[in-house]
Amino acid sequence: MLCCRMREIKINEEGKYFTVQDITIREGDYISIDGSTGKVYGQKIKTVEPEISGYFGTFMEWADSIRKLKVRTNADTPRDAAQAVKFGAEGIGLCRTEHMFFEEDRIPAVREMIVAKNEEQRRKALDKLLPMQRQDFIGIYEEMQDRPVTIRLLDPPLHEFLPQEDEDIRELASTMGITYEELKATVDSLKEFNPMLGHRGCRLAVTYPEIAEMQTRAIIEAAIDVKRD
Repeated sequence: MLCCRMREIKINEEGKYFTVQDITIREGDYISIDGSTGKVYGQKIKTVEPEISGYFGTFMEWADSIRKLKVRTNADTPRDAAQAVKFGAEGIGLCRTEHMFFEEDRIPAVREMIVAKNEEQRRKALDKLLPMQRQDFIGIYEEMQDRPVTIRLLDPPLHEFLPQEDEDIRELASTMGITYEELKATVDSLKEFNPMLGHRGCRLAVTYPEIAEMQTRAIIEAAIDVKRD
């Protein structure tokens, strides 16, 4: 077990490792954290799947026998949906689609959509995202079966999908085949003083309806696909 105070941890970002006293943990090494005690172990420890049991399980059975309130979950992936069902969720109250867009295999297309200069270019990027988004919903629907699912369309400020540091912007610009100045200008133009009231949610859909069109199509086609099976 790693016993120390936070100030004793020495992090070497360039070397991608940190040290605690005489122990060195490198990138790729396993550590295990006990969420109940806060203890950290410098190795991979066997885990067991949590379950509702004991006095708490009994209490929840009593509550279930008289409650009228239905409980839904937040879930953005089939895996999360399946786990929620195991714990008794009766539907998904919020599926945040922006979480899907941060996945490594699709964020390049999201960024391509953001830097697009016209609708044609945006639709070209969205065409790459459509089959991925459709498969997301198919997986969620299959896990939830006939339980209700509430989906929120793309909501966060678009600058969250782009790097903020100059070095990262320069690297991404090179990857995307555009100039640093062009990408830097896009990043700066998307920043807002108060993003909670900014260009997001329904306002984003008004400006770029093709984004909402793609997501709506994915939602409906996935539902048809699952029902057909």
